[in-house]
Amino acid sequence: MLEAPAFTRTPTERELRQDLLLAAVVLVGGIISAGLSSIAQVYGDAQAPLWTALLVVVAVAAPIAARRRRPAVVAVFIALVFFVSVTFRVPEVYVLNIAMFVALYTVGAWMNDRRAAVLVRIGIIAGMLIWLLIVMYRDAIAEADEANVAAGLFSPFVAFMMIQLLLNVLYFGGAYYFGERSWIAAREREVLAGRTRELEAERAVTAAQAVALDRVRIARELHDVVAHHVSVMGVQAGAARLVVDTAPEQAKRMLAGIEESSRAAIGDFRQLLETLRSPGDGGTEEPASAYRLDDIRELARSSTDAGLPTALTVVGEPVPVPDVVAVNLYRIAQEALTNARRHAGAGATADVRLRYDAGAVELEVVNTGRSVGTLRPGLGQLGMRERALASGGTIELLPRAQGGFRVRATVPLKAATEKAGR
Repeated sequence: MLEAPAFTRTPTERELRQDLLLAAVVLVGGIISAGLSSIAQVYGDAQAPLWTALLVVVAVAAPIAARRRRPAVVAVFIALVFFVSVTFRVPEVYVLNIAMFVALYTVGAWMNDRRAAVLVRIGIIAGMLIWLLIVMYRDAIAEADEANVAAGLFSPFVAFMMIQLLLNVLYFGGAYYFGERSWIAAREREVLAGRTRELEAERAVTAAQAVALDRVRIARELHDVVAHHVSVMGVQAGAARLVVDTAPEQAKRMLAGIEESSRAAIGDFRQLLETLRSPGDGGTEEPASAYRLDDIRELARSSTDAGLPTALTVVGEPVPVPDVVAVNLYRIAQEALTNARRHAGAGATADVRLRYDAGAVELEVVNTGRSVGTLRPGLGQLGMRERALASGGTIELLPRAQGGFRVRATVPLKAATEKAGR
């Protein structure tokens, strides 16, 4: 079993242009924030000069443009800038926090090496938390020294530090969570798109198979109609030509048989065309004609009139069979008798036996005549096999040792009913 290819995310040209726009927004917002923070003296007298804030803003804005191409490198670089900026009290913290959040989110959402993505994020978050604890401890000692007393458990300073810790947990946890969810959502969309493509491919294959099956069915019906009726007309026309001078009445009967066969052929063709024009259920193979098993009697009579003496024997009590099975067995008998007229030679005869029993119906067509050495499958034999299979049955096509040929098709009635009901 083939494994599905690993999911990877590759940014599009549009997404890369969006990153450039985001970097520009961060740059402009950072410059404004740095100016206002410097004026507001966010770090008091200990804050660094304004020009350091401008350097920090450029240092975090520029990598944003490449955040989807190199998410790990961008995140680590911005984290280092963050460390340096806060340590030296550079007067810009707002855009810096936004850039840090975006960088961590991007690692989770766009880094294809998932193990490395986890390690990078955990490393940055752990480093930030350790650094935050160190800063909190340093500030707590300084605060205690200034007050000349140890800070109480819930003093204002401790409460402020706890808020800071809680905010950082939410900050980094949110960046981690939303980045991971973005990756999972993108993977699910890709899986859904892949399944959609598979369904489209399967639909195309199914449509092609349906067309192919229809073509096979049409070809089989045309072959059966043309082969039978043209064969009968050819035999009768040849016989009429031989006796037209010596036995005019017999020749007239043969010409009447040709006329009857031509009308039957036209009727079969019209029925086939009506079937093709009628909308039907694509999952059901409708019969291209309305023949019943009783019509095999007329088939045997017309075969006798065409020059192949044919006897019909019905064994057992006739039982109802599905329409498709009846048509298929009729066509099998028709093809077998047509082949017998073409290949058995002069003086050949044919026997058609239709047997009914409790669980199956069997059609057997046996003809005498020339011995068949090598069986050469043709379209007629292929069509008979397909019809037997379509009815849920089996078929035997065997030359006889004493000359001639045997066709035996057996259709279990239960299987035939199930196939007809689908």
